[in-house]
Amino acid sequence: MNQAPYPTSKLRDSYELVGHRLQRLIASPRVQRIQLVEVSRRDYESPEAWRQVIQDIGDTAGIKIEHLDDGAVRIGWREYCDS
Repeated sequence: MNQAPYPTSKLRDSYELVGHRLQRLIASPRVQRIQLVEVSRRDYESPEAWRQVIQDIGDTAGIKIEHLDDGAVRIGWREYCDS
């Protein structure tokens, strides 16, 4: 018997997809050089997963998250690496 996937499973998949996308952006050589990236949630990404990923990134020591007026976030770490 096929069962519908649990909502938490769907959220977890979305969380992981958002996390992988942001990880790829942050790991790019250009972003590593300037130690700053601005990102927005994509329409197909779960708002709950987006908020959780951003919160988890912000809970990381040395990371600064700035919420912008258009809904995007700026993730930076330069000031922490330079001290």
